[in-house]
Amino acid sequence: MVKNKKVIVVLPAYNASKTLEKTYNEIDFSIVDDVILVDDLSNDNTIEVGKKLGIKHIVEHKQNKGYGGNQKSCYNKALELGADIVIMLHPDYQYTPKLIPAMTNLLASGLYHVVLGSRILGKGALKGGMPLIKYIANRGLTFIQNILMNAKLSEYHTGYRAFTREVLEAVNYNANSDNFVFDNQMLAQICYAGYEIAEITCPTKYFDDASSISLKSSSIYGIGVLRTSVQFRLQKWGIAKYNYLKYNK
Repeated sequence: MVKNKKVIVVLPAYNASKTLEKTYNEIDFSIVDDVILVDDLSNDNTIEVGKKLGIKHIVEHKQNKGYGGNQKSCYNKALELGADIVIMLHPDYQYTPKLIPAMTNLLASGLYHVVLGSRILGKGALKGGMPLIKYIANRGLTFIQNILMNAKLSEYHTGYRAFTREVLEAVNYNANSDNFVFDNQMLAQICYAGYEIAEITCPTKYFDDASSISLKSSSIYGIGVLRTSVQFRLQKWGIAKYNYLKYNK
């Protein structure tokens, strides 16, 4: 615990057997109370590795629910277990678990309710091997999103995120897409509800066993990201309403 707040790390997994142990072993259990592994019907032995590591809370999807669907299971289970702070960490070792204490303390202090690990701050993306085309797409989409959402984030596309229980209970993340655009819909929900978002510099690693989406999926994701930002702006202007942007606060 940190300041009497229960800290849970959630691991949305798909074919993560080669990197799960390395990721898990770098988690700081002096502050982390529990770990939840959600396996999205992997084709490898991710579940067996998780059990071998002693992860007590393993959720096994009986059908593939997609990246967004996996996160829904992660957050629902974390809230069920009484989490006050939830850190979403990819088990493919692309993001370092060593930032968990810093992210947790920012939330436990009460200064913020959301923290993102940014690959763009500190030039971590290109240094870590992010393909140039992905870097350019990231910067372009983020620029447009900041204009439409009146925000100043360095990136919207990081998979390293931490939330307080208050945020997870306030936004309707279960109404979001089951696909990759889930992440951006959730940030739109958070911004619409008026929560401030902190960012910290996060080094990243690109290697063969790290997860990556195809060019087709990336294109669909990009269109979804722009659609989400436009929907955010239209609702802010009172021109349209979208159920997923409703919140309880």
